[in-house]
Amino acid sequence: MKRFTLIITLIGIALASWAQVSFKVSAPRSVQAGERFAITYILRNADEAPSQPKVTQTPGITMLYGPSTTTSVSQVVTNGKMVSSSRIEYTYFYKAENPGKYSVGEASITVAGKRYTTSPVTMAVVAGSFSDRQQPSAQDNSSNTQRQPVDIYDIDTQSADRPVESNDVFVRIILSKPSAYEQEAIECTIKLYTKYQISSFFPTLQPSFDGFLIQELDIQPTLNEEEEYRGSRYMTAVLKKCIIFPQKSGKLTINSGNYDIKVVQYNNVNMGFFTVRDPQEREIKVKSNSASVDVKQLPFPQPEGFSGAVGSFTADTRLVGNTFRTNDAASLIYTIKGTGNIKYIKEPVIDFPDEFEQYTPKSDIQAEVSGQNVTGTMSVEYTFVPQSVGDFKIGGNKFIYFNPVSKEYVTIDTPSYNIKVAKGAGSTTSDTDRKDIESKNTDILHIYTGEKNPSQTHTLVVEKWWYWMLYIIGILIVTATSTIYSRKMKLASDVTGSRMAKANKTAKRHLRTAEKFAASGEDEKFYEEILRALWGYISDKLYIPVSQLTRQNVSEKLHAAGVDDQITTPLISIIDTCEMARYTPQKSDDEMHHIYNEAMKTINAMENTKIRK
Repeated sequence: MKRFTLIITLIGIALASWAQVSFKVSAPRSVQAGERFAITYILRNADEAPSQPKVTQTPGITMLYGPSTTTSVSQVVTNGKMVSSSRIEYTYFYKAENPGKYSVGEASITVAGKRYTTSPVTMAVVAGSFSDRQQPSAQDNSSNTQRQPVDIYDIDTQSADRPVESNDVFVRIILSKPSAYEQEAIECTIKLYTKYQISSFFPTLQPSFDGFLIQELDIQPTLNEEEEYRGSRYMTAVLKKCIIFPQKSGKLTINSGNYDIKVVQYNNVNMGFFTVRDPQEREIKVKSNSASVDVKQLPFPQPEGFSGAVGSFTADTRLVGNTFRTNDAASLIYTIKGTGNIKYIKEPVIDFPDEFEQYTPKSDIQAEVSGQNVTGTMSVEYTFVPQSVGDFKIGGNKFIYFNPVSKEYVTIDTPSYNIKVAKGAGSTTSDTDRKDIESKNTDILHIYTGEKNPSQTHTLVVEKWWYWMLYIIGILIVTATSTIYSRKMKLASDVTGSRMAKANKTAKRHLRTAEKFAASGEDEKFYEEILRALWGYISDKLYIPVSQLTRQNVSEKLHAAGVDDQITTPLISIIDTCEMARYTPQKSDDEMHHIYNEAMKTINAMENTKIRK
């Protein structure tokens, strides 16, 4: 979830242009005999001045005049870089006197030495009155937009006097499979479909992935792919692509997301001899679909030693070094490779002999999204130190995973190693010491067996005054130490209480860091640190797992905890502002100062609020 909001906050800015140079024709499907009509040629994203278009003359159709040229250029800042998009329209006006079908030939234009051509189009000229025509002329676009669906390449259909329908602009959540096993990989794609140009795009409510672990694919959304869906053409942009792993059985649902989108429509302004198209923005609200997965429970009984791995894997081990000595560290490397939930596999448990000192294993996981799954490698290093001379056997572990394709558990036997430990430098042990080492915690050693002199006179220690003073002091120290230790253990065992107690301190530390970023002009880092402070504070204060920190969930939890709306509303507003600000042009110092003060004020207000458990 962590990159979804960050990536698409200003995606609409980047979406405002088709990414590559293109030359298309927009012509009516049918016109009225004897009436004037327009054919428009559209050139997008020409990085150099184009040549004049060459238009094929069609027998039976008379050119009245043209071209009427309209040029529009937009420049926006995206990720610190200036991005430009352009659109040039060449409009020619014609008249056909006789009914029939006519083929308008290709037109061509040259940009930077490269020639671009349009495809021929067929149109019908029909007899009848003006009111009966199927396709109006360029001077009367309102009737056309009511009768023909919006076409991504036909600007005449993108008139501002028609409403934006639900099938014109929408967002889909697409899953690669309707059902899966627990921990089985599922590809999830969130995609925007539009028949209009997009000038801005902002998510007001993100889809929630409760019950899933997520491996995201790092993408930069661009609106440059054409796709046919349910019989219509759309320009599309992948907003988010990730692999999700269901964590429990049953029906799990990815809730819908809400988006504020501004589309570009056109008003036709009659200038006498020609028509000028005036772009207009219209803001719409779009709600995506929800998507559900039927999650099947892993088969029972589960084999002893099952690691939780689901997918297809290989496993192997290797020893580092050929010679082994007492008190010298050595390593056993355990490597798991494959496709599946490799980031969430438990570290294998390796049993070493009692005579070996073992350190905490070190894990390294390298994983990436590959197709509809996650592929990677887990490498675990087990460091051990032999403490005794002799022959030993180590390794010999069983790695068990579930294969969702074959629907069965698979066991891989990793090799065991017979090693001979020699006496190391500084070691005082020998071959005969092994038994002594094993029993060193149970034997009573260093018992004095010499004769006592019965004639020697002794003074009892208990008769000394300082003995009782030390005795009393010792009791006081033990009592105090025990009390302090007990309190610390109680606090440490109370995880919730510990997190809540540290929530304010941790949040204030992040806010101080944010203040430093603001002073040094690092805007993006400033807003990231503000978000860390607020999200972290909420997580600790309300004991919400990080995976469940969604805007909607936080609002509900705050309300349930008895937090007043006067605190909740500004808190959510600050979070929204920071999410948006990370991908917008540079903000002023006053704006950042205001955000900082509001965040500090909100946290202080929360501290003075009694949280209902």
